[in-house]
Amino acid sequence: MTATEEDYMLSISKQTLAKLPAAHYQGPISVIDKPEDIDGAVKELYAAPIIGFDTETRPSFKKGQSNTVSLIQLCTPEHCFLFRTGITGITQPLRALLEDPAKTKVGLSLHDDFHNLAKISDLQPDGFIDLQQYVKSVRIADNSLSRIYAIIFGKRISKGQRLSNWEAAHLTEFQQSYAALDAKACIDIYEAISQNRFRYEDSQYKVPIDQLPDFQPSLQQ
Repeated sequence: MTATEEDYMLSISKQTLAKLPAAHYQGPISVIDKPEDIDGAVKELYAAPIIGFDTETRPSFKKGQSNTVSLIQLCTPEHCFLFRTGITGITQPLRALLEDPAKTKVGLSLHDDFHNLAKISDLQPDGFIDLQQYVKSVRIADNSLSRIYAIIFGKRISKGQRLSNWEAAHLTEFQQSYAALDAKACIDIYEAISQNRFRYEDSQYKVPIDQLPDFQPSLQQ
């Protein structure tokens, strides 16, 4: 039987991912840790055509212990803002932006972010696109940001800062760049697909669907 497009999806192995060149965030970063700076940041975000979104939480290394969201990253195509909500809380301007159904925001695995945000606020997020579902339109099977980014752009997002202390008095340059890249990558992925700059047909990462680790027949539907 001849294989068809429906018999394949896109997936990258851990070994291949590790060999790719590292991606780097290139734009300006603003750390927002004072309530009086939030209004100006939110105004700039509202002026952008699209916003990339992510959160960071201080890791817990004790069984049964969890921490709350320390940082919300909101990025325009040119500028990333790191809101230190562990210090400022979620103020009304920031809440209004996150709840605005008319302002498009893109993230990944949003259920987890929203679940963690619910621990500190009765926030009702709206206007979000979850890339885990969106990338299925170009037959990407992988769910992690690093793998999706690698499939589309051929670069590796380092996760070395993920378990760092996001509640530190001052965020290091490496923490800031890591956090900004995660949010900006969401914009890059969305635009590559929505603007038809990424084509499934041209990808080198086609894998027979029945060889995927998390193969489910529903993926073919």
